[in-house]
Amino acid sequence: MSQPSRAERRRRQRGGEAPPPRRDPMRAVYIGIGIALVAVVLGFLAFNWWQNRTVQQAYATPTPAPTATSKPIQVSNGESLGAKWVKAKYPLTPQGGHGQPVDGVSCGEMEYSTLHIHSHLAIFYNGKQMQVPQFIGFAPNLAGGCLYWIHTHDASGIVHIEAPDIAPGQGSPYKYFALGMLFDIWGQPLNNDTVATFKGPVTAYVNGMKYDGDLRAIPMSAHQQIVLEVGTPTVPPPNYALPEGL
Repeated sequence: MSQPSRAERRRRQRGGEAPPPRRDPMRAVYIGIGIALVAVVLGFLAFNWWQNRTVQQAYATPTPAPTATSKPIQVSNGESLGAKWVKAKYPLTPQGGHGQPVDGVSCGEMEYSTLHIHSHLAIFYNGKQMQVPQFIGFAPNLAGGCLYWIHTHDASGIVHIEAPDIAPGQGSPYKYFALGMLFDIWGQPLNNDTVATFKGPVTAYVNGMKYDGDLRAIPMSAHQQIVLEVGTPTVPPPNYALPEGL
């Protein structure tokens, strides 16, 4: 009779064959939950990075190009630049915003501060500066009235963007606040041959540089200087300085 091998004697001393290790049936679930948690954290970090970058871009103050007039024209709150051509106190046309969302921009009961920046718009017609009317974006005829996130307080050309979010809402054609939104809220056309009621070839400048893209897509970012010249002659784009603190 053969003697048991050393390995067999060891197994007998341990009580026979050791059962195979049992796999936890929840292991795959735990792994899936772990992967999901990692994905959520990475997604949150990516969104936070994108949001911070978007805010930084919105608040970044551009530098006017050398083609702009060298000496800045100081703009003051409450002043009027250009010739007055709109007689109504509230310039919104029937085609403009009257409380309903326009291009993803809502009309609120207050001024928001999540995004609070200012651009400047100047309009020239045949070489003469025309006022950007005050109270664009004000809808006073509703119960209690409301104020669009993009609006003007005076005829200085300063455009206020005061929104509860860093980007416009659903229904916006862009992922940022753009010049076309102001004109849609106002209810006036904006294209290559028309600016509000002024008709003729349009020459546009952004921060002193000639702009040949879609006029409606010009971003309304902090201290953005937008000059729209309709007809001829054209004049050198002015270099405006907004009030300190804006």
